[in-house]
Parts: sequence; structure tokens; C-alpha cells
Amino acid sequence: MKHVIALDVGGTGMKAALVGADGTLLYEARRATGRERGPDAVVESILTFAADLRAHGEEHLGESAVAAGVAVPGIVDAENGIAVYASNLGWRDVPMRRLLGERLGGVPVALGHDVRTGGLAEGRIGAGRGTDRFLFLPLGTGIAGAIGIAGAIESGAHGYAGEIGHIVVRPDGPACGCGQRGCLETLASASAVTRAWAAASGDPEADAADCAKAVEAGEPAAVAVWQDAVDALAAGLVTAVTLLDPRMLIIGGGLAEAGETLFTPLRAAVEERVTFQKLPHIVPAALGDTAGCLGAGLLAWDLLSTEVTA
Repeated sequence: MKHVIALDVGGTGMKAALVGADGTLLYEARRATGRERGPDAVVESILTFAADLRAHGEEHLGESAVAAGVAVPGIVDAENGIAVYASNLGWRDVPMRRLLGERLGGVPVALGHDVRTGGLAEGRIGAGRGTDRFLFLPLGTGIAGAIGIAGAIESGAHGYAGEIGHIVVRPDGPACGCGQRGCLETLASASAVTRAWAAASGDPEADAADCAKAVEAGEPAAVAVWQDAVDALAAGLVTAVTLLDPRMLIIGGGLAEAGETLFTPLRAAVEERVTFQKLPHIVPAALGDTAGCLGAGLLAWDLLSTEVTA
């Protein structure tokens, strides 16, 4: 059966699948990234995983994969197939497309940024299906974004489009790893809520999920921490709405797992802030942590269709 390899590389784990031409997941697997072993070992783990997936397809589906798509974190030069930099994996300038192509016997390989790849999947087969313009924001360790336009993801002139996590929403706010202060992700990411709630609750083990539960229980300190994050997120979203005029905002990541505990106050906070802008639909992501893997499969099939029409 004709299929492609889809691989989503995260900071701690890798999700993979063999994906049929109609998008069916024919086989799924997960492995640890093993970043504690260093960047070279991580790259080798990716290559070995891909080769094992290829072998599984040959044995169980009767043929080898016709292409591969891989989504990686950090700065990505998708056009040249280079994983430029990832702080959580420690690599620099890894020629990922070439290395994977060699390990997989010369099949075409597509490389993508993890969030933009996840956004591609959410836009085509997830919450944004049928929506011409959307912004996808996963709220996790950090905050990034994917700008969806007519079934494709806008990467920008240099591959940095969508980095909404580094919009400054409070100039006097916390220092950010990017060198600025008060970036959105320092205030409204799951990590930011975890830090704020751990401090407010006096429990160093408390996290964002615990904060959400305390909000649902009506605990005033938790409500204050949560609302502060919601207000910061709304400010960043209104900036994005002003610049991009999306029809839909798709919110995913760990913080979105709080459901209406997040979405009800967030919709209200965004609505309060818009003036002339058209209010977009604000919806939860539909694909969960499989979005990156599904998107990698789409990249691979897109690559094949491009080669056919070229």
C-alpha cells in the first residue's frame, strides 16, 4: 500500500506514523528523543527511527515509503532542508533532509517547523478545516504560531513568520530568553502559568493544570494568576488580529486542555479589546499532540504532488 513516513520530533519524545494517500494512519509509533545524550545522538535517533519505519512499511504494507516528512522544533530552513537551531535539542545547522534522504534510500524528504506543520494539519483536517485564513497558537512551554492562508502556512521571508510568543505585551514584564522583556510567552504560556501559580500557591510542584483546577474551584489566588495570563494572551491576540485579520484563532497546547476555563474568559477579553477589527472565531485545536505528525505526513504528500506537477 502506497504510504509516506511522518515524523514529529519534540524536546522529549518523537511521534511517528505511516500515512496513506487519503490521510489514513496505517501505523503509529513513539520513541524518546533522548536529548540528554547530546545533539549528535538525537540526530542518529531520528535517522534510526525513520529507517525502522521504512522497514515496517516494507514488511507489513508490501512496499517502501515513497516520501518522508519530518517536523522539528527551533529555527528551520525548510527550503534547504536544514534544522538551523533548536535550543532544547542543542543542534545547529543539521542537514536533516539530506541525512534522512540518504538513510531512506533516496526518497524525497520534506522538512518543516513543528508549529507550522501542526498548523498545516489543523487547517486542513482539524479545527480550521474549510477556513481560508486562520492563526494557530499552541500554548505550551513557549508560544509560537502558524499563519494559515488558503490551505498553506505562511513562513515569511526568512522562515520566522508566526512568532507571536515574542510580541511584547508588557514592556516592564519578565525577561525573555530572546533578549526582550514582557514577551507574550513569558506571561501566557503553560510554563508562565506554572511559574506564577507555583509562586502564588507556595507549592513548587504545582503546575498550570493545578492552577486551572483551582480556578474551577473558585480559589481567588488562582483566579488572579489565571486572569493575568488571559489578559496578556488577549492583548497578544488582538495585535495578531489587527495585523492578520484571521477568520479563526485556533488555540492548542497544554493550556487549552483547560477547556472553557480558558476559552470563556479569553473570548470575553479579546472581545473587550477589539474596536474596528472583526472578531474571529476562537476555537480549541482538534488534533491534540498528533497535529505535528499528521502535518508531517501532509508535507510529504505535498512534496510528491509538487514533483509530479513540476
